[in-house]
Amino acid sequence: MRYLLLAISLSVLLSACKLMKKEDEKETKSKKSMTKAFNTPGWAHSTNIYEVNIRQYSPEGTFNAFANELPRLKDMGVQTLWFMPITPIAQKNKKGTLGSPYACSDYTSINPEFGTMDDFKNLVRQAHEMGFKVIIDWVANHTGWDHRWTKEHPEYYLKDSVTNDFHIASGMDDIIELDFNNPATVQAMIDAMKFWVTECDIDGFRCDLASWVELHFWQKARPEVDAVKPLFWLGEFDELETPDYGKVFDASYTWTWMHKTKDFYQQHLPLSAIDSILYRYSAIGDGSMRAWFTSNHDENSWNGTEYEKYGDMAKALAVFSATWNGVPLIYSGQELPLINKRLEFFEKDPIPWNGKNELHDFYKTLFTLKKNNPALRGGDSTIKTIHLATTDDGHILAYLRKSADREVLVVLNLSAEKDLHFDITDENLKGVFKNVFSGAANDFTTEKSFEMQPWEYLVYEK
Repeated sequence: MRYLLLAISLSVLLSACKLMKKEDEKETKSKKSMTKAFNTPGWAHSTNIYEVNIRQYSPEGTFNAFANELPRLKDMGVQTLWFMPITPIAQKNKKGTLGSPYACSDYTSINPEFGTMDDFKNLVRQAHEMGFKVIIDWVANHTGWDHRWTKEHPEYYLKDSVTNDFHIASGMDDIIELDFNNPATVQAMIDAMKFWVTECDIDGFRCDLASWVELHFWQKARPEVDAVKPLFWLGEFDELETPDYGKVFDASYTWTWMHKTKDFYQQHLPLSAIDSILYRYSAIGDGSMRAWFTSNHDENSWNGTEYEKYGDMAKALAVFSATWNGVPLIYSGQELPLINKRLEFFEKDPIPWNGKNELHDFYKTLFTLKKNNPALRGGDSTIKTIHLATTDDGHILAYLRKSADREVLVVLNLSAEKDLHFDITDENLKGVFKNVFSGAANDFTTEKSFEMQPWEYLVYEK
């Protein structure tokens, strides 16, 4: 009886999931007609993002030391370098010995811990010569307690009516919040952002806690800063929660997906639990992109490495991040990988490089495919993402990315099932494909049977 009830429950879940898929597909069609206020740079649709933690990247923790890693990262297929905040750190009420890079003391200066302004300019110049794009972390919502504006322009800040002092940011007592209903604050912040474009020729911003800042600021800031140079704007917000911000930013975070996949693995949830999240993201449409990731500076330091969170599923999720509709994002050291190593946030704690970088070729294969195959372009309404039907939809996530005659097939066994046998029954899959990791060819016109091991991933290019 228990197994009968379980079968009935699974049947109900799958039926609900299919119904949700139909409804989301209708919503997607309607939302794709919405126009976005700003244009995404062409290069961003095929890029990947590599988050750089300068402090922990090397024993020196400097721009000049990081520059030595550019050839290796170029070979790995990295295209866009995102530098965590490079501005000086406030000393008043700082956390730990070195403080948080997200507690700024001057928006237009360099953290001396990392080097000089000329060092950073040279690094950007070298990166550009090698074909990289460079974006920097921008922390608009708040500053540290002794930011220069606290003395020069205290009116730029929100005030606490109880203490009559600066307003502390929620849950973080080393930072204080700015007042974006003050036009002078808005313009000063825009001018500071322009500084980094004009002086250092950066290619965009990763905007910290973007949805904590009033939307009207970003709506005013983007066209003014883009007038200097068209930029890529990555916002730290989830478009499922704050959809209006997606009209300004080119890409946003997938917090809902990240948390639900952790629950899926650790709590042994049904595959429909994460399938339904994907349909919700797809329903947003291609006016903006989603950034897919398994780790970043916050997750690694506070919640655990991708292996602590996702265990054996970590690599399959990395494959998903690089091949689903959007832009993949990885953190410093994931190529090592950092299996159990959480990097300290407020102290010096260098990444334990050992010269092996076991996942270098793994990411190189995925990033090269992402760059070269138009079927993997993110945020492009001409590209189709087809969720393929299988004989085991309870364990298998299979999908096809398609651009005219160019196609990429991804098959993920999102379960601990061994020797899992199944067929892809979807008629959309046909033709000869090559496994991008092994090089083996398969003709899926008639033969669509698979056998997969726990948490295994397969990626094919037509």
